[in-house]
Amino acid sequence: MSRYTAEAEAGMKGITFRAWRGEHYVTLAELLVRLGSFGLNLIWRVECDEIVDPRCVEMERRSADAGMDTLTLLSLTTPFLQLIDAEVCGFAGDELVLVLTEFDSSLWDVRAVDERVLSELRLHYPGAEDL
Repeated sequence: MSRYTAEAEAGMKGITFRAWRGEHYVTLAELLVRLGSFGLNLIWRVECDEIVDPRCVEMERRSADAGMDTLTLLSLTTPFLQLIDAEVCGFAGDELVLVLTEFDSSLWDVRAVDERVLSELRLHYPGAEDL
């Protein structure tokens, strides 16, 4: 999907889980909040294969520059924003440390350099499987 995907798969572990949990859709905003302090100081770059909302255009615009901080990204994803085929990459400095990939509004893949992030998400999203 993105220029970061190959880099993300090398040296990162990952999980996948359904975006729809019964009647509840797990939004990007919810995932950002679930990351807690790990995600707070990251710089984000977003690529959307399908533009479903004007906010997608704004996220991509900000990504083309130096990226955006977590609070800016969070402000662009709330209220409810359902993505279709998007990749959200979190950087600590120049190092890619987290990739959130949303497939067709049905699955989230999460890759991270820190296993604790994945463990925390497994608690919130039972049934998550290793990639």
